[in-house]
Amino acid sequence: MGKTEKNELLSETVSERRKYKVKTTEEAKKITLAFLKPILLDIKSLSLGLPEIHDRYDNWNVPVLDNSTVIGSVSIDAFSGKINEELSTKLSLFKKRAVTVNNKQTGKTVKEKFKFIVSNLSNTIVEGKAENALRNIPEQSVDLIFTSPPYYNARKEYSEYESYEEYLDTMRDIIQQCKRVLINGKFFVINSSHVLVPRASRNESSTRIPVPFDLHQIFMDEGFEFVDDIIWQKPEGAGWASGRGRRFSADRNPMQYKAVPVTEYVMVYRKKPAPLIDNFIRKNPNQDIVLKSKIDDDYEKTNVWYISPARDKRHPAIFPNELAEKVIKYYSFVNDVVLDPFGGIGTTAKSAAKLGRRFYSIESSTQYVSATRSDLEINQNLLNNNFDYTYLNLTNLPDVEPKKSLRHTIKELLANGVTSEELIQRLNKD
Repeated sequence: MGKTEKNELLSETVSERRKYKVKTTEEAKKITLAFLKPILLDIKSLSLGLPEIHDRYDNWNVPVLDNSTVIGSVSIDAFSGKINEELSTKLSLFKKRAVTVNNKQTGKTVKEKFKFIVSNLSNTIVEGKAENALRNIPEQSVDLIFTSPPYYNARKEYSEYESYEEYLDTMRDIIQQCKRVLINGKFFVINSSHVLVPRASRNESSTRIPVPFDLHQIFMDEGFEFVDDIIWQKPEGAGWASGRGRRFSADRNPMQYKAVPVTEYVMVYRKKPAPLIDNFIRKNPNQDIVLKSKIDDDYEKTNVWYISPARDKRHPAIFPNELAEKVIKYYSFVNDVVLDPFGGIGTTAKSAAKLGRRFYSIESSTQYVSATRSDLEINQNLLNNNFDYTYLNLTNLPDVEPKKSLRHTIKELLANGVTSEELIQRLNKD
């Protein structure tokens, strides 16, 4: 085959090469509208999304929308042009979903026009509790949040809560405050892990608390959009330190099996309302920043990231610079503000400065704040001249009581002698 023939073959679309009967998006839309004709009068605000060809299955998929909300799709066989009814939403279901969408739309305000926000926050290190310090940050002034909250009572020298419910209530309060300061459509990325609570005696079993799953529910309750679950995988040897799996390794008895943990979660959420990400690129007033923020070819292509853990004598549980740098590069632009409400010894802050972003780091420990400041000042020449910062000491602010969850409140009432029947009667009255 000559060079000219190769170029002609490459310029052909999939539809042309495979000799589809339905070759264009417009043809796919016409067939879809003909199929939807019986319900067009019932759904006056109906429209079609962008048809896509699934060349693996040789079919067109056409999204159907009502008031800009997807209420189903129509599948068209690309060879014959006939509707694949097994893969298409039923006409009756289109009508039911349209009613639901319209009921939800009733009383809603018109969508706000996209507005590009440039934060005026400068590099800042705050000494104080996150639940207090966050209240001093202006609304919609942060471009990215990346943090790793203390793992519930995993290391008592770092954090200890009276109960798991208290821990979750505190996390909810902090997530709510983070949502307030985060710019609409921007990302909140959180690193967390299941926590192993050792058994108190030989007559008891250890328990494993699914912290990431409970935090996920809080994000959903607070109206965030779930984007990705990234798995941070460590070398196999890193997991044996937990002690999990040693009994099975020695005895090999059924039912004693426990997997050695070598992963943590890096969960990615986006604040609603979430305008198209393309708006943040095309409508950025400084297009030079967009070019400077482009990511090299060696990016992570899957949701499993192989990164060795980091250690530092000054802190019992830090995450690696490599992890922070990847998150910051993938989810923010140069000059954006990156917030870490659990700053530790400043891994996020230092990574942000290194990558030409601004940082806002909150940490309650005087020792860790001192370590962060020392590292920033020692490495100022490596941080793109981004090392100037404001230091705020907010340790004297009065503690704000976190809002208790309904589950926590009910448990407390039951523990204080209120019966289930009394609770039900009270709820029915309200």
